[in-house]
Amino acid sequence: MNGAPQIRIVLDGPTPIYRQVVDQIRTLCVDGGLKAGHSMPSVRQLAANLGVHFNTIAEAYRTLAVEGWLEVKQGRSVFVSERREPRQPTRAAAAQHSSRLRHQVAELRANGFSPEWIRHEIESALGGPE
Repeated sequence: MNGAPQIRIVLDGPTPIYRQVVDQIRTLCVDGGLKAGHSMPSVRQLAANLGVHFNTIAEAYRTLAVEGWLEVKQGRSVFVSERREPRQPTRAAAAQHSSRLRHQVAELRANGFSPEWIRHEIESALGGPE
C-alpha cells in the first residue's frame, strides 16, 4: 500500500475515534494491506487527514505499539513492525475478548445474520477456507 492507509472514521458513531483507528490499522496489518516496514503518516499528519485531534492518533499509535503492530521512534517516524510469534494472551485478555466476540455474535444474530454466515466471516478473517 502506497501513501497513507485508507482509514475512515465515523465522528458521531458509538465507537471512540481512537478505537476506530486502532481497529482499522490492525485489520490492514492482518489482511496484508500494510506490510512490515511500511512508513506510517506522522501523528499530526494522520490527525490532520482525518480531522481529529493529534492526541487521538497518538493514543491509537501507542495502543498499536504496545500490541506490537507499530514501531514508534520518538520524534521521528512510525513504521509497521515485523511481527513474530504472537504472545500468549493473559487470562484477563482472553476473557475480555471472549466477551467482546460473544457480544458481536449476539448483535449479528439479532440483525438476522445466520450462524453459517458468521462462521464463514470468522474463517475468512482468520485466513481459512473461503
